[in-house]
Amino acid sequence: MNKFRHILKMIATATAVAFVVYSCKGKLAEADEIRLGETPVQTVDDMFIVQTENSVMKLRAEAPLMERYENDTLSYELFPKGISVYGYTEEGMLETEIVADNARHLKFKDGRETWEAFGNVVVTNLINQEIMETDTLYWDQKNERIYTHCYVRMYSPDGFAQGYGMQSDQRARDTELFNPFNNYAITTQDSTKVVIDSVNFIGPLLKK
Repeated sequence: MNKFRHILKMIATATAVAFVVYSCKGKLAEADEIRLGETPVQTVDDMFIVQTENSVMKLRAEAPLMERYENDTLSYELFPKGISVYGYTEEGMLETEIVADNARHLKFKDGRETWEAFGNVVVTNLINQEIMETDTLYWDQKNERIYTHCYVRMYSPDGFAQGYGMQSDQRARDTELFNPFNNYAITTQDSTKVVIDSVNFIGPLLKK
């Protein structure tokens, strides 16, 4: 009887050891599958960036989270919780606001850089009272242009426009809409109506 109990005890001990070894092996296998190129080398909470020129505000960017990644050909930054970018006039007045659910900043080894924004992208020119909505937006930082090939909706005091694809300067002053359809314009307006710039507090502007 004692011998039988001893055998059962040995079996139980061997089973426990086997379970521990198997569990550890499983965890090690999972760790081995992690690819370093997909692991951020840096994370920043509540990112806040300011760009100035001759002490005048030019650009401001804010994001709840930034993740930086590196690999052999490029480095890139992800903004998985959204980003807000604010552009200013030459005089330092807030003019343009760009917000998106996600964004990505790619830096290639040959010196090229691209910015991409995804998901509920809204571009607002506060001075012209114009709003553009799309799903994807690209920013050519070198040439100071923004563009997209996706569906676009545009709202302005003069009417509504929609189409597929657009391009503009980075402050959304000269937006050009491609492949427009089903647009409408306001043809009768009160020429005495004014628009108040509540953001910069520069007083009433004659409506164009």
